[in-house]
Amino acid sequence: MRVYRDQAVVVRQHKLGEADRIITLLTREHGLVRAVAKGIRRTRSKFGARLEPFAHVDVQLYPGRNLDVVTQAVSIESYASAIVGDYGRYTTGCAILETAERLAGEERAPADRLHRLTVGALRAVAAGERERQLVLDAFLLRAMDFAGWMPALECCARCGQPGPHRAFHVAVGGSVCVHCRPPGSATPSPGVLDLMDAMYRGQWEHTTQASASMRSQASGLIAAHLQWHLERQLRTLPLIERAEPHRRDTDESKVAGSA
Repeated sequence: MRVYRDQAVVVRQHKLGEADRIITLLTREHGLVRAVAKGIRRTRSKFGARLEPFAHVDVQLYPGRNLDVVTQAVSIESYASAIVGDYGRYTTGCAILETAERLAGEERAPADRLHRLTVGALRAVAAGERERQLVLDAFLLRAMDFAGWMPALECCARCGQPGPHRAFHVAVGGSVCVHCRPPGSATPSPGVLDLMDAMYRGQWEHTTQASASMRSQASGLIAAHLQWHLERQLRTLPLIERAEPHRRDTDESKVAGSA
């Protein structure tokens, strides 16, 4: 079988034997690929840090019986240095990679759009120009859209009645009207579903004025919707600091002042 090349995001890695690692890659044309990087743990490895998580690389692989073999890796961009040194960025980046791996589906199923979404999200987290909570939630919504699980935000998920609607039910598929609202539906604050729609569409000017409470509610609905469809909990989401530090400080000062 002939070698092939592809662009990839390094999702994770784990040890194999004394000197090798198994690298999980999210590639543009071949989807999820697991490959062996031989000798990568040796000091003089030709791969160096190019196959660390959060790296965007151009790789050449040789198809194997069970695992492919990395024969060449050229760095396109490494986001690790800007991400791993900050706890908030690191946990956010890990949540992006874990979600991308879960939503990629079967190995070798083409995932060009998901690949591009993941690269863009890691780039935004590393740059730090937007609040990481917004970047993560926008990524999760767009990734769910890629997988066919985008929650209904403007129309009733059950009957299609145009909104806006006040209730949200994960199992039904998003916002629901008063006639279709099942017992146990959430009732987010006014503007929360509009905030989610703005994040999905990248209308950042509509997100900056949202309160910490609105962002927290939106994040909770997005995470619940994703994990319902995945039928499993994501390990990384509970580790994320959802509130920005300056917002927490302000809230704590208000509480202290009223005490």
